[in-house]
Amino acid sequence: MLTMDIATQIFTILKQPDLKYLTQDDFKPLLQELLATHPGLEFLQSTPEFQERYAETVIYRIFYYINRAGNGCLTLRELKRGNLVHAMLHADEEDDINKVLRYSNHALTYRIVDRIFSQVPRKFTSKVEGKMGYEDFVYFILAEEDKSSEPSLEYWLKCIDLDGNGVLTRNEMQFFYEEQLHRMECMAQEPVFFEDILCQIMDMIKPEDDSCITLRDLKGSKLSGNAFNILFNLNKFMAFESRDPFLIRQERENPTLTEWDRFAHREYIRLSMEEDVEDASNGSAEVWDESLEAPF
Repeated sequence: MLTMDIATQIFTILKQPDLKYLTQDDFKPLLQELLATHPGLEFLQSTPEFQERYAETVIYRIFYYINRAGNGCLTLRELKRGNLVHAMLHADEEDDINKVLRYSNHALTYRIVDRIFSQVPRKFTSKVEGKMGYEDFVYFILAEEDKSSEPSLEYWLKCIDLDGNGVLTRNEMQFFYEEQLHRMECMAQEPVFFEDILCQIMDMIKPEDDSCITLRDLKGSKLSGNAFNILFNLNKFMAFESRDPFLIRQERENPTLTEWDRFAHREYIRLSMEEDVEDASNGSAEVWDESLEAPF
């Protein structure tokens, strides 16, 4: 074991002896130990149900990014190609787990939701027909909130690719954008017509062939996620069009952060503020009750 590189050591320790790959279950003991001993996760120890969900979410995220075959069998080659080993070592050294391990109000169009629930981009693991399980939900959120990642680009290409030939055509993009245009008109927003949108998308992606967009084209552009937002997420499309100066500055100050990192940071702050407001409300209610009871 000592002669092996660290990735091979981890792989050998975690996997079942008779298998040549890692499964999701192989990571459970690792997450249990992390939850039990990491100082940054002490706050979860009083809520076992959250500990279990936290562990599930981390494992699903590992497989989402690293198990590129999407078959639930993580190979040594996939482990070495990903950044999991680095993240594990960093988690071992860093007390603040939020520095290591990192969803909108009817934002998505009905057409794209129909494609997701038709299980075109990914088959659901849920045993209930037509419903997402928690693992399916985690995969969807990772794809929706971090459209710059390769798994996300593959996920959304499958959604837009109506004929399943592996490329996006003008007609397919127009089909999804039609609902966006209708929603803009309903909200009294100035409509942006498809011809203009098509030019904008082509300028973003710069495909090798002007007649279609391939997965290779998408992976070659840093703006591919914005192109998908234009087609089916109105909130993010409008945000991109207006380009909030605060967000632009944030991106410049932290260029290494992914879209998922920024999403997780925003949600963490939002939940913290909600908790503070709730605590303040509960506190004031206790004071009020005492003042009512005092004269009696």
